[in-house]
Amino acid sequence: MTETKVEPAMLTNKLLDSWATDPIGPVALHLKQRLLAVEGVAGEEQIIYPPTYADIGYNIDRLSDGTRVALIDSVGSQANRLEPIFKSGSDLADLVPQIDIVLRKEPCSECDTCKKAKKPSADKCENPWKEKRSLFDLAHRAADAVVQSSPTLLPKIAEAFATMRKTGDASPLCTIAPTSLLFGCWDSRGGSGEKRPRLVRAIIRAWDVDELHAAAQFNSIWKALDDDQKSGLEKALPKGKKLSEKGFKDAPAVKYKDGRRILGGIIARGPIQRDVTINLVALRGPNGGEQTDSLRKYLLALSILSGTEDLELFLREGCHLRYADDTDNWYAVPRRGRNAPVDLVSDDARKLVSEYAMEHFGPFKRAWGQLELGDEHEFDLKTAKELLGKSTEEESGEE
Repeated sequence: MTETKVEPAMLTNKLLDSWATDPIGPVALHLKQRLLAVEGVAGEEQIIYPPTYADIGYNIDRLSDGTRVALIDSVGSQANRLEPIFKSGSDLADLVPQIDIVLRKEPCSECDTCKKAKKPSADKCENPWKEKRSLFDLAHRAADAVVQSSPTLLPKIAEAFATMRKTGDASPLCTIAPTSLLFGCWDSRGGSGEKRPRLVRAIIRAWDVDELHAAAQFNSIWKALDDDQKSGLEKALPKGKKLSEKGFKDAPAVKYKDGRRILGGIIARGPIQRDVTINLVALRGPNGGEQTDSLRKYLLALSILSGTEDLELFLREGCHLRYADDTDNWYAVPRRGRNAPVDLVSDDARKLVSEYAMEHFGPFKRAWGQLELGDEHEFDLKTAKELLGKSTEEESGEE
C-alpha cells in the first residue's frame, strides 16, 4: 500500500509560538541533507578529505556490521561555521548585538601624529590599525579566554553567567551574547561553571568509507646548479639540517616520520550526510523572568534562521561539497508518532521567521542599549597572564 505524501505544514506565528512555549509540543526540528563533492555525481563514489587529527589521523569508526563511518565536520566545527552568519554586514546582523574585541593595535604611520613622532605609537595614532575579532568568531563564545581577558566586557558577562547559574534567568546573557545560548557554551574559566547545551546542532558524516593515501615528489633546482654552487650550499647548511628541508634538494613525500603513509582522503561509497537538529526541549528550558516567552521565541527564531542557512561547504582543501537536492525537507519531531513535514525554507517562511525574530528581539535590544556596554573592547595582556594562573573546571575534571 502506497503512503499518501503529506504536504509540509505552512509556518505561522501561532505554530512558532507553540514550538517555543508549549511544554508538550514537539521535541525537535530535524533536517537530513545529502551532500556531494563538487567533482562528484549522485549515485557514484565520492572522494573527499576529512579533517586530520593529531595522533589518530582521520576520525573513522567501524560499526559492528563492518561499516566504516568518517567524521567530515564535527558539531563544534559546524557551530563555528554557522555563528558568523550574524556578524556585522550580514543580512542577520540587525537581529543580535555586535561586539568586537581588539587584540592589538598598530600605528598607521600616515597621520600627522605618526609623521611627527620619532617612533609612532598606536596609543597616540589618530587612526590606528586594529587586529580584532568578533564575538561570533570566538570558539567558546562568551566563555572564551579572550572574553575573560577583556576587562571592560568581562564583568557583565560574568554577571550574566552567575545570574543564570543561580536563578536560571538567561535574559542577561541573551541581551549581550544570544548566540552563546544558541550554540552552547561552558563557563569553565569563569566563576560560575555554567554550562548550556546547544539549541542548534549540526554534523557531517560520510558512510561506507575507505582511506586513500597520497604520495608526492618535490623536484628542486639542485640538478641545475654547478658544483661550486652545490658545494657552497652544503658548507653553509647548519648541522643536523637537510638541504631538502630548505627547498634546495629533491624530496619525496610518501610517509610521515613515524612510518605511517601520508593520508590522501577517503572514498565514500555510501551517502555524505549533514544532520541539523533544533532542540526544542532545551529551548524551552531557560527562563527569562518577565521576558521568558520573548526569550524562547527570540531564540527559536535565531535557531531556525541559523539551522536553515545555506552554508558554503568548502570545508577544507580537498573537501568542497554542495547540496545534492533542490530543497530541504524539515520535520517537526513529536514526543510520539511520526515526524510531520514543515516548511521552514520558502521565502515566505524565512521572511516570517525574520520578522518574528525582530519582534521578540525588542526587549533584549532595549536592555542592550541600557547597558551602554559599547561594541568594542580591548584584550588585556596582564589580565590574560592572570588567567593562566587560575585553575579551570576542565583541569579539575569537574562537570
